[in-house]
Amino acid sequence: MTVADTNPVKEVADSTPADRSDRAFLGHPKGLGFLAFAEGCERFSYYGMQALLVLYMTHQLLLPGHVENVAFFEPFRSIIEGVYGPLSPLALATTIGGLYSGLVYLTPILGGMLADRLLGRTRSITIGAVLMAMGHFLMAFEVSFLLALLCLLLGVGLFKGNIATQVGELYGPDDLRRADAFQIFLLAVNIAVIIAPLVCGTLGEKVGWHYGFAAAGVLMVIGLIIYLWGRRWLPAEAPPGRQGKQERPPFVKGDWARIAVLVVILPLLTLSAVGNQTIFGSYLLWGEANYDLVFFGQSMPVTWLVSLDAIISTATILGSIAFWRWWAKRWREPQEITKLTIGVVISALAPLALALASWQAEASGQKIGIGWGFAFHIINDIGFANVFPVGLALYSRASPRAVAGTMIGVYYLHLFACNMLVGRLGGFLETMSGANFWLMHAGLVGSGALGLLVIRSFAGRILSPVAVEPGQPDPA
Repeated sequence: MTVADTNPVKEVADSTPADRSDRAFLGHPKGLGFLAFAEGCERFSYYGMQALLVLYMTHQLLLPGHVENVAFFEPFRSIIEGVYGPLSPLALATTIGGLYSGLVYLTPILGGMLADRLLGRTRSITIGAVLMAMGHFLMAFEVSFLLALLCLLLGVGLFKGNIATQVGELYGPDDLRRADAFQIFLLAVNIAVIIAPLVCGTLGEKVGWHYGFAAAGVLMVIGLIIYLWGRRWLPAEAPPGRQGKQERPPFVKGDWARIAVLVVILPLLTLSAVGNQTIFGSYLLWGEANYDLVFFGQSMPVTWLVSLDAIISTATILGSIAFWRWWAKRWREPQEITKLTIGVVISALAPLALALASWQAEASGQKIGIGWGFAFHIINDIGFANVFPVGLALYSRASPRAVAGTMIGVYYLHLFACNMLVGRLGGFLETMSGANFWLMHAGLVGSGALGLLVIRSFAGRILSPVAVEPGQPDPA
């Protein structure tokens, strides 16, 4: 029985993880392939648009002659500056970019609640994909800029957390393939991020901003088609609303303790992600001004730095998967909280490379070689490979089944807070030296690493997998 079936009673009865013998997709259930491919298309559309967003606002939309065309922009700007104070065009662009990127990770809470209580995951994901496609196409027009952002925010909220939850639902609570699956899931994201700036970024910077946004919409439509095509291999789900209420697993002993620890970790994850999330905003503005991007007489679009990061990230994720598989054959594989802590410690070192590069540039008066960018991305992505996908795996496993979709949305709260923080930090590009700007980022990530070390020492046991007794509800 699959989610494509229409008998809700039978659907609940068969609502079980995929059999461990199902290894049709890289040693994983077949449904993982469809979910990863659909997520890859959705992430292409998202990162293709995000790579252009701050640059588009800085170089065109917020300039005189253009900003007046945006419907309802003056009231919107008044609200933003009422919170942050008067902002220059650059600071306003990074703030709006951070606000959008942050809210993208807040709306999945609402999307998870709607899926858990009303719509169901498949319907929520489908509606979300339609809204996102509309949002990308509306970005092709200056007048509908704010409406486009609203459609994208609502669409991502319905899509993002629920598709990640479906990945987790493919596996039983003690199936260690889960973390590996989320790394494969993220690998699809990285492949999309490699391609998206090359297509959308090049179209936007070299042809016209609106062509880049339209290309993102086309891929979102393709992602929806792929998702609907693979429904028969996706996890069965309880029917939404009252009809499925009695079939949902109850809270069991230890659930509230695990929820409490998962919530306490969020501020630390917020700090941990600062170095990575700045790549899509202030890092591009800083790189445009400081990197030597001229090669063989041609100027490289700065958005290609996002593709560079994705290429390196893909390699580091593959390396991480291979490393932990190798480790598991020889020693006991560590729990997610340990992997997460290791990843953040490594990530804290990445902004130091940019601080050193800034010192060199200030001393020499010349632009920075791209080699420093490679150093930053390699270190950051080695850490990131053991942070974001492992964090998803942790929240997917440790969250009570009754609120699984909601808790995945809660996990994304740290990226909401982080992007809000990163957007505000971007304004310091105009007032701080490059060295101090990146030292600030390194210090924030390092603080997150220290906090996770403390949490791991006393809460690791609470987050450990719980054995399920025969006949008892699955707690994870």
